Amino acid sequence: MTEPKKKSAKVVSWGRYLPEKILTNADLEKLVDTTDEWITTRTGIKERRIAAKDEFSSNMGAKAAQKALDKAGVSADEVDLIVVATLTPDYLFPSTACLIQKELGAKKAAAFDFQSACSGYVYGLSLAKAYVESGMYKNVLLVASEKLSAITDYEDRSTCVLFGDGACACLIQPAEKGLEILGIEMGSDGSQAEILMQPGGGSRQPPTHASIDARAHYVKMDGAEVFKHAVRRMIHACETVLKKNKLSESDIDWLIPHQANERIIDAIAKRFHIEDKKVYKTVAKYGNTSASSVGIALEECLSEHPLREGGHILLTAFGAGLTWGAAILKNV
Repeated sequence: MTEPKKKSAKVVSWGRYLPEKILTNADLEKLVDTTDEWITTRTGIKERRIAAKDEFSSNMGAKAAQKALDKAGVSADEVDLIVVATLTPDYLFPSTACLIQKELGAKKAAAFDFQSACSGYVYGLSLAKAYVESGMYKNVLLVASEKLSAITDYEDRSTCVLFGDGACACLIQPAEKGLEILGIEMGSDGSQAEILMQPGGGSRQPPTHASIDARAHYVKMDGAEVFKHAVRRMIHACETVLKKNKLSESDIDWLIPHQANERIIDAIAKRFHIEDKKVYKTVAKYGNTSASSVGIALEECLSEHPLREGGHILLTAFGAGLTWGAAILKNV
């Protein structure tokens, strides 16, 4: 007697949360030596959301997660595992996932954080896929939540214009219908760690008066190097995942890249000959929200443009580490 074939992992519901406060380019003109034209020309960003003082990665993530559960009609008690992608956890420990588990009341769920910077959502899909398709868990809640305003240096005009806050979540199950996680490609290169990092706060440079005076606890970035690697690495990941799944760019209904910079997004789309109307962008409204960027854009895209049966979405991301990845979702 043959064993029944295990069902593939599918994203069955999603949710997002964006803070109410909007920080515009005009607002930034009052903080640093910059202009709306300079920011827009170089990044495509017009505004970004900023969390309130009493909003953190945990409660933003919990709000997005609750929306995903409500959409699926799944109670918190049914959740088996909560995995949280964040580089701005509430604390170094305990994990933000445990705080979200408490806030949701998901008493039966295991919970942990992982950190792959802006590639977090794509990396998280790979974790959820593995847990579900191994048969270990049936209801995996993937959350990506970031309060980047907490580590952004609003005296550094090269970085403070880029980042915003926000959260997203999705529920992954071995369901009959949903967005099948068809394939994922990931990579990393630790030899380039220094081009995008937060030097202070870890065991290598714990908080001291000197580290605070040196502003070491804020994001530091070599923008030109990041741009170069981001375009090349995301294109390679997309090419590889398409080839492995015997698909071409003509099979893609939507390209949803990491929302870091419109010029990066346009460079990727141009390489794949994907027309602009099939490239979903939120970067102008929300800026770079790191791990939550791709998931926020995916939720918004699906709410505005329901995907046809058999349709494909290509996700791709790039972040500190360096890390990068691409994933294909198929509506079945």
